[in-house]
Amino acid sequence: MSNASCAENAPQEKMTYRHWLPLLGLTSAAFIFNTSEFIPIGLLSDIAADFHTTEAHAGLIISVYAWVVMLLSLPLMILVSRVALRRLMLWTVALFVVFQLLSGLSASYGMLMAARMGVACAHAVFWSIVSPLAVQLVPYRYRPLALSMIVTGTSVAMVFGLPLGRVVGLWIGWRMAFMCIGAFALATLLYLLGCLPCVPSRGGFSRRDLPRLLKNPLLLSLYGLTLALATACYTGYSYIEPFLKQVAAMPDSTITTTLMIFGAMGIAGSVAFSKFYARQPYRFMDAVILLVVLCLGSMQLAAGASWAMVLLCALWGAAAIAFNVVLQSEIITNSPRQATSVSMAIFSGIYNLGIGGGTVAGGAICTYVSMADIGYAGAALALLAFVLWRYRVQPLLRRVKAKHAAQG
Repeated sequence: MSNASCAENAPQEKMTYRHWLPLLGLTSAAFIFNTSEFIPIGLLSDIAADFHTTEAHAGLIISVYAWVVMLLSLPLMILVSRVALRRLMLWTVALFVVFQLLSGLSASYGMLMAARMGVACAHAVFWSIVSPLAVQLVPYRYRPLALSMIVTGTSVAMVFGLPLGRVVGLWIGWRMAFMCIGAFALATLLYLLGCLPCVPSRGGFSRRDLPRLLKNPLLLSLYGLTLALATACYTGYSYIEPFLKQVAAMPDSTITTTLMIFGAMGIAGSVAFSKFYARQPYRFMDAVILLVVLCLGSMQLAAGASWAMVLLCALWGAAAIAFNVVLQSEIITNSPRQATSVSMAIFSGIYNLGIGGGTVAGGAICTYVSMADIGYAGAALALLAFVLWRYRVQPLLRRVKAKHAAQG
């Protein structure tokens, strides 16, 4: 039985501090995890210079991170599926702290890569459980709010985490940027120790259950859409910092501001989801994907004027977060109750496959074509994603929602 089949018959309980405090802690953790994932993007030039390599080679720390998450999300989640979610979350954040500090202590490219792989292991588990945990912490009717807050942590990471990490990196070195993230993660761990309630696991999930889960055509289509959109976005976004510097000829201060605006508008995308998606889900997603196509396809054109580049990044940031939260919501809603964490593990793995694939594609274009052309490749992939959405995912969603409506 999918979660969508559970009617809203639960008591209309209100949100209290018992719900808000742990939800804020998880939002903070989401901010920290995504700051850690994204921060190499804002420091790529400095890392490359420090290790005497190219931006494309330094960008492998982004790709390998994403591939580790892709490969380990599902097996790690199956392995720990019987662990109570509170205990699992706390151990995951603790593991993150250790490897994040090791990233800051890295004396060689190989050591940095190994430390980032350790952080990626924590990331793989965290993003498999944080959304299912968040929706269990709040009353049923506040589930969209809980999801929006977790995704807002991603946006805030882009607003403050990535740009502030870049500022710290420019002032006192990229290593201190990683160390600061580790310190904030430790503080969040202590906070969660005090306020995160005991939440049981949703039951064991073994690899024998996996074929049944993967026979769900809607889930498979949502995963395909996830891969296409993530690859499209990160073909351009993984190299946004050198693009703004080399192609748009922006000074460092303007680049930092532009990255902050990109993330700030992600909050707007999250709010738009909570306000409009339930009322017009298909038109909302149509607009979001087409906006991604437009933004990627216009990168080179907008690079000629700083104001145009800032506007493009603002719209792109809103669209990127909006499609992310839509996909998470639909995957959780259309998964069996006992399999939501595993479904999200698959989502996380596939999303990170898209990040890694997009980073490699963008790097290849930078190396063999021109950095100015990365947006065109991303736009082509986003256009394919729109076709998949309109002619495969949307019809399946309509059919499933109609079936649930008929069942009352």
